[in-house]
Amino acid sequence: MSKDTTEAPRAVKSTDRTFRIVESLKQMDGARVTELARELDMANSTVHRHLQSLLENKYVVKKGDVYHLGMRFLDIGDYVRNRREVFRLAEDKVNQLAEKTDERGEFLVEEYGEIVFVHREVGDNAVQADSHIGKRLPIHATSAGKAIMAFLPDERVSEIIEQKGLESYTENTITDEETLRDELEQIREDHVAFAQQEYIQQLNSVSVPIIDVNDRVCGALGISGPAHRIKGEWFQEEVPDLLLGFANELEIKMSY
Repeated sequence: MSKDTTEAPRAVKSTDRTFRIVESLKQMDGARVTELARELDMANSTVHRHLQSLLENKYVVKKGDVYHLGMRFLDIGDYVRNRREVFRLAEDKVNQLAEKTDERGEFLVEEYGEIVFVHREVGDNAVQADSHIGKRLPIHATSAGKAIMAFLPDERVSEIIEQKGLESYTENTITDEETLRDELEQIREDHVAFAQQEYIQQLNSVSVPIIDVNDRVCGALGISGPAHRIKGEWFQEEVPDLLLGFANELEIKMSY
């Protein structure tokens, strides 16, 4: 029994180191053993041992003395992105949104109190902002996040606010809980959420929630673009109507 209790924390620590190495390889776009060891404050031998295990399991590749993440992660990522029916069905709607608006169409979901890009497609005039698949954004400072948050159970909303806080990203970010809850109440009535330069300066977005057959929110469909284009009646009325129509079609498909 004592052997199990002492080995368990060691195993968890080892797993944590492996994931830290994986994350660093992504952030550094590949690295040598010594570079990773310096970045992570680990011994060269420790980093090398973890890299060898990743290499043997085909999760990293080695070019010369530089290690990169391998294509096996692509297979896992594709599985995750298509794991749920709504994820698969949303892709077509995102593509249609980008084509119809010439802006960036997007579908995001909530995970660990943040929102994550599952699908995104850029139209002809779309801003090439950093919005890659898997990127995480603050839930309270984005239209997609607020659209999702409005339909989460109240205790979950409280939990997210307590854990994540309401950090300020621009002068327009909502940092007061009462103000945020008032806006979430309005979103529940309208089924439309707006964000006007709340996360990134000069970037506006509008999103609508996707509700499944069990009345649970399972993501948000939206568009985003520069504030000088995403404004006025088009932003406040035409785009929301378009999104609501697409969301309705998606929800109908999910029910069959």
